[in-house]
Amino acid sequence: MKIFTASQIYEADKFTINKQQITSDALMERAATKLFDWMHSRLQGAQVKIHLFCGIGNNGGDGVALARHLHEHGYDIAVYVVNYSEKRSKDFLINLDRLKERKLWPEFLDSDCSLPEITPNDIIVDAIFGIGLNRAPDAWVANLIKHLNSSSAFVLSVDIPSGLPSNRSPWDGEHVVRASYVLSFQVPKLVFFLPETGVYQNQWEILDIGLDSEFLVKTDTDYELIGRPEIMPMYRPRLKFSHKGTYGHSVIIGGSYGKIGAVQLASNACLSAGSGLVTAFVPECGYHSLQTSIPEIMVLTDDADDSISEIDIPFVPTAIGVGMGMGTKDETIKAFGSFLKKVETSIVIDADGLNILAKQPNLLKDVPKQSVLTPHPKELERLIGKWKDDFDKLEKAKSFSMKNDCIIVIKGAHSITVYKDKGFVNTTGNPGMATAGSGDVLTGMITGLMAQGYAPLQAAIFGVYLHGLAGDVGVSTAGYEALKASGIIENIGNAYMELLRPPNKENEEKV
Repeated sequence: MKIFTASQIYEADKFTINKQQITSDALMERAATKLFDWMHSRLQGAQVKIHLFCGIGNNGGDGVALARHLHEHGYDIAVYVVNYSEKRSKDFLINLDRLKERKLWPEFLDSDCSLPEITPNDIIVDAIFGIGLNRAPDAWVANLIKHLNSSSAFVLSVDIPSGLPSNRSPWDGEHVVRASYVLSFQVPKLVFFLPETGVYQNQWEILDIGLDSEFLVKTDTDYELIGRPEIMPMYRPRLKFSHKGTYGHSVIIGGSYGKIGAVQLASNACLSAGSGLVTAFVPECGYHSLQTSIPEIMVLTDDADDSISEIDIPFVPTAIGVGMGMGTKDETIKAFGSFLKKVETSIVIDADGLNILAKQPNLLKDVPKQSVLTPHPKELERLIGKWKDDFDKLEKAKSFSMKNDCIIVIKGAHSITVYKDKGFVNTTGNPGMATAGSGDVLTGMITGLMAQGYAPLQAAIFGVYLHGLAGDVGVSTAGYEALKASGIIENIGNAYMELLRPPNKENEEKV
């Protein structure tokens, strides 16, 4: 699913109005009807007080039109016009007149008004600002937003939480509505998925308001949301007439004294993701533990006992994952640099492999093109430098990817895979996966997918999705606190099985 910018959404509105020969007011009525249907199907006429806070732009117009539908169906409502400007949109005024025709008079709020009383049992509809917000709310509006947030009432935001810009971090986090639920028109917004801005809503759902499909299909976007519909065309089921060699031979390189477990996790995950063969390359100290813990893999060792000092693989692997638990000793850095000069195919680099690249950026020129880098936030910062906000982080990651022709997996609650100027936002995963070794598992899974013939970008996108899905399945029995990296591995098979189940369309539109 594409993630459109605010300007692209405005263009989609215009395109739809022209092609379908409708008025902008008619499109607003569609949106309001969808909002009402969503609320009515859940409230079923319940006698609860609904407070609608409406701005004076098109977002406010949606709220005023919604108020009319709620009033006509007998709901107990109070409508407030947040009068933050002398300018009013045409469609807002049309719907305001319709409300007045029904003898329903909104209360106009300005800087001199007292704040409305709201109880925790009430419902708030937030339709103050939309996706076009380009400046910080005025002080009195910010104070109103803080009042709404402190009410403990259920807050339903129309399209986007008010006070949250769609293309940058907020000016002041206290001046953004904390939405219990966001009903997003037609497409999700990028701010729903970033750490700094995603905290302003608990859940979101898409409402299809009939924006023209031709525009939606043909318009290119910088970001794409990756869910089941996007993953299934990538999935390559196994062939009946195949053997272990059909699915590649992976090599997992890493480990040092006390950190062999990272290689164990990555190797096990690589096998479970489907690699036909897996060989671990570790220092001598890891030999016995790997041979006994994973009998299905083969083990090669460096002559050094406690860290890697030379990487010598006596065959040509199909895919390579490197860096986990490897350390950054001088001899290991030298060995890694020599290895990069020899390897010819795309590889997966994690953990200390990334730290070495950050220490010696001259090595980046030797990293094979379209290699996959899987940094956690601190490793990413070492690579691309500090960022001022999440949007700046994404731009820096894109620039780094363009310059070095590499794929970067920005790990987080919604991991984003970046390749050059495009980002792919993941929808699986949960807080239980914030645990030691989870990243090693991801590296192993991506390596295992590349071994099976998935292109590096596809392997990264699919691997991130499958990794999160395995965590989602695992947390259903372990709980957030008790989920371990090994538990994610144990559920990779269940994640594959989940892909084969009939899709639940309702859940695809709800996060």
